[in-house]
Amino acid sequence: MTLAQHFAAYSEWRSELSAVLGKFSAWLVDNELTDAHTDRRVAQLLDKLREDRLHVAFVAEFSRGKSELINAIFFAEYGSRILPSTPGRTTMCPTELMFDASKAPSIELLPIESRESGGSISEFKRFNDEWTIVPLDTDSASAMQEALRQVSEVIRVGRGVAESLGFTIEDGDTAVFRVDEDGCVEIPRWRHAIINFPHPLLKQGLVILDTPGLNAIGTEPELTLSLLPNAHAVLFILAADTGVTQSDLTVWREHIATLGGRKKGRIVVLNKIDSLWDDLKSRPEIDAEIARQVDSCAWTLALPEHQIFPVSAQKALLAKINDDQQLLERSRLSELEFALSEELIPAKQEIVRDNTDSEFADCYRSTRGLLESRLVGLREQLVELTELRGKNKGVVEYMMGKVRVEKEEFEAGLQRYYAVRSVFSQLTNNLFAHLGLDALRLLTNSTRETMVNATFSITFSGAMKHFFDVSRGNLGRSRAEVKEIATMMEVIYKKFAVEHGLKLGTPVAFSLRRYEREINRLDQWCSTHINSMLQLLTHEKSQLTQRFFEEVSVQVRKTFEHANRDAESWLKAIMAPMEIQIREHQIQLKRRLESIKRIHQATDTLEERIEELVHVENSLLSQMQVLSDIGDGIRAVLQRTVSSTEARSAA
Repeated sequence: MTLAQHFAAYSEWRSELSAVLGKFSAWLVDNELTDAHTDRRVAQLLDKLREDRLHVAFVAEFSRGKSELINAIFFAEYGSRILPSTPGRTTMCPTELMFDASKAPSIELLPIESRESGGSISEFKRFNDEWTIVPLDTDSASAMQEALRQVSEVIRVGRGVAESLGFTIEDGDTAVFRVDEDGCVEIPRWRHAIINFPHPLLKQGLVILDTPGLNAIGTEPELTLSLLPNAHAVLFILAADTGVTQSDLTVWREHIATLGGRKKGRIVVLNKIDSLWDDLKSRPEIDAEIARQVDSCAWTLALPEHQIFPVSAQKALLAKINDDQQLLERSRLSELEFALSEELIPAKQEIVRDNTDSEFADCYRSTRGLLESRLVGLREQLVELTELRGKNKGVVEYMMGKVRVEKEEFEAGLQRYYAVRSVFSQLTNNLFAHLGLDALRLLTNSTRETMVNATFSITFSGAMKHFFDVSRGNLGRSRAEVKEIATMMEVIYKKFAVEHGLKLGTPVAFSLRRYEREINRLDQWCSTHINSMLQLLTHEKSQLTQRFFEEVSVQVRKTFEHANRDAESWLKAIMAPMEIQIREHQIQLKRRLESIKRIHQATDTLEERIEELVHVENSLLSQMQVLSDIGDGIRAVLQRTVSSTEARSAA
């Protein structure tokens, strides 16, 4: 079963989920059950599903056949190599293959000189005029090949310029970047490339990240800080004829094996097994040689053998183009594709399922609580009016006085709610004082200044430690504020439920733990890559500050931005049920009082009013049944796992 087939089935499941959520949203509007908070949450869910991406990163040192592997897995149907794949270094800069329907097919290239500004790649993505745009003719394979060769372009600059751009210049034949006889260094022309290509898988949300070797990874910290950790799968490519070299091992240990401690979705590909195909050896002897290489790689990388896949990307591409099933089987690519799809698609589906289920469940409970509240209020009216049958005017007046007293008591109880709102506002301000971006901006500026002026390594390291200690401290204080808000709201929920019969349930939970883990991950990255004595001795402080701290501070800011956004959504979510239920209870009390008044004034007959309320009751019960059916339908889609059968039918 190919990755394409599984991904098509996953995309179909995602589309079906979007459709049922869209119907839920439309039903809320048609039945006047929506509110601003629910509207926003459902819209955000639909946006997330529409923009859902599946990121697969390919990482390797040069000459491991990485581009050929991408060609074999994704582009064989074009009948030729789409990505440049020749001996030596072909991918000179990190390259993203994706599809954005709002843009024409093209290659966007960020000049290497952009490093001088200190801005990150993600920041430059917001400014189109900083990129060189090359149109892509998707009707011609040869035209695409010619255009894509630009990703491999290099320029010659002086040693000082190369070092100022972040390249480590070394002597010796093994150095990637070294000074030639003219005193110049050959470096990549581009810092980053984005290929906008209407491939069927890319259209469905697949994003392929093609990364260069160790030197490029080391000089572009955003790769190891953000792009690689956020990839749903990382394929690390080795060559069967060389095994695990020292540079391979460095890439693995420093940039892949340590990605947040994750092992799921980390796959090692032992490419070029065709180099072991020896006509003088039998097939079993060749298979035994491949098995020995797999065993050696597994031992060196401390991985189980089942996570290492021996393949021949070049033979697989040739087999797919020529429809040679025997050669394709011998290339073993199908085993890798199956493993990738079986591990990648279910893991991605689980993430989407959990996020959607949590958000929808809150919206569902809120809507059901609203309907139940209306039903309770309606039935109270029915009981009151039914009890008035055959009663005199004095009894009607008594009942009217009783409801009026209940209304006054509730309004008096609202003073407690307004007091809670005041405390809630104060605690919210405290929360954002710790979690907000202003404090982080001041901390970043002071840390940068300390690092630039540092004379000794210990001062430099101390500044970084202080930066993370304060960041963690702010999250810790924010956690305390979150706990206090949650405790207060739980008490007030229970009080209003007991005293006034409101259907409030349990307040929505919220945790800052994921952001604390991210800060810890970034801190660990800095300890490994910046604060090591080797780094401090071999790089200029100013270069370290620009190349690494700037990117680290960007990632910390992003973490706090996400925490701010999620905290803001939680605060709205925890207060919205109170506001909705209080408003609904006020409306129901007003309607009960007006109904009895009209009976008292003989403007309505008792039986007519009872009949009218029975009709409304039936309508509410019908709405609750429809809501249950919608909930069951959405949960059925959520619980369905993309199976091999679906994958075959979607192909």
